[in-house]
Amino acid sequence: MVEYDSIIADDREYTDEEMHALIDGTITDFDDGDLVTGTVVQVERDEVLLDIGYKSEGVIPARELSIRKDADPSEIVKLGDEIEALVLQKEDKDGRLILSKKRAAYERAWVQVEEKFTSGENVEGEVIEVVKGGLILDIGLRGFLPASLVDLRRVKDLQAFLGTRLECRVIEMDRNRNNVVLSRRVVLEEDRKQERQDILGKLVKGMILPGAVSSIVDFGAFVDLGGIDGLVHISELSWSHVNHPSEVVSVGDKVEVQVLEVDLDRERISLGLKQTQDDPWKQLVKGFEIGTLVSGKVTKIVPFGAFVEIGDSVEGLVHISEMAKGHVEKAEDVVAVGKEVQVKIMDVDVERRRISLSLRAANEELGIEEEELPAPSGDEDVVEGEEVAETVEAEETVEVEGADETEAIETEAEVAEEVVEAPEAVEAEVAEDAAEETAE
Repeated sequence: MVEYDSIIADDREYTDEEMHALIDGTITDFDDGDLVTGTVVQVERDEVLLDIGYKSEGVIPARELSIRKDADPSEIVKLGDEIEALVLQKEDKDGRLILSKKRAAYERAWVQVEEKFTSGENVEGEVIEVVKGGLILDIGLRGFLPASLVDLRRVKDLQAFLGTRLECRVIEMDRNRNNVVLSRRVVLEEDRKQERQDILGKLVKGMILPGAVSSIVDFGAFVDLGGIDGLVHISELSWSHVNHPSEVVSVGDKVEVQVLEVDLDRERISLGLKQTQDDPWKQLVKGFEIGTLVSGKVTKIVPFGAFVEIGDSVEGLVHISEMAKGHVEKAEDVVAVGKEVQVKIMDVDVERRRISLSLRAANEELGIEEEELPAPSGDEDVVEGEEVAETVEAEETVEVEGADETEAIETEAEVAEEVVEAPEAVEAEVAEDAAEETAE
């Protein structure tokens, strides 16, 4: 307030008009939109009075104190605080000067936030509201964080973020609409990318690492290694045949995996689960000696021969050239699935998990006469070439115990590559869905 004693510099008497003229001459005039600074002289439940050197105190209504709804004035300002406010109305119907603290803060904050938007810097603020489609952050002004941009994955319970402080990036500003859009996911993605690079740089083929199964797909399981996921292909989950990865692991399982391959350029990690476990096959085949005769059951017929189970989970291949003495056009001409046969063990390759069997050699040793086979069709001169081609095909395929399995694994691998290579497309689709929800 203005002190009259400081205005009167002599002992002469003044008329009322002269006194008002002297007082008005010492008071700064204000216009709507001006920024003023003053001292808090009174705090009420619905308003705050501010001394700004005017003929009367300026009034800040409670709703103009903060961008937070239903804020208690006593929690925002205290007596004696010096604050900045914006002139909303020079005089209301009661002749009062109406001010706004939040508008003044908004003007200052907009400039600062705009500078960070231009430079790509992050902003930080407290989550003050949960609204339809996202969160409202106090960053000096109200910033909107869409639900699809809160985290790397879709968040089901946004209420959990209320009252927390989040670091975000400003991705859109519109002064005309007083609209500021934020993204926390951008910040998390950048942090994760750096974390991924750090982890990738430390990985070495053959390392054994702890992890947790993060997701399961038809062609394998993804394992979180602590900031980066690696793929355990279905063929690397178990030493025995697996129809679906869920037969071996579940989401959340703690596992140990071996690094099979690291692709730094494509940021891919191929992992193996079975490599961290004893291979029961190696123990089983210790009892099978080369040259011995064993009984078995035909489990599968393929173009280049037949697989025969000669022990628990142990299969060997009878190549088509080892079916009979003469030329065999089709394995079905000699054996059938489920048929019990006597075979001779010709070779055991423990490292490559291969057992080569011979039905022809077993028949010779047992003195069994072979049934007469149908005459081969086509030109006899090409038979030898066909056998060579079949042999090559067999050697290329036998590692995975069957042409059908090879084709399936290759197909699954191609699908896996497409999924792993295109996370952006998946995220884009999620973001579009979220954007539509927000718009609604």
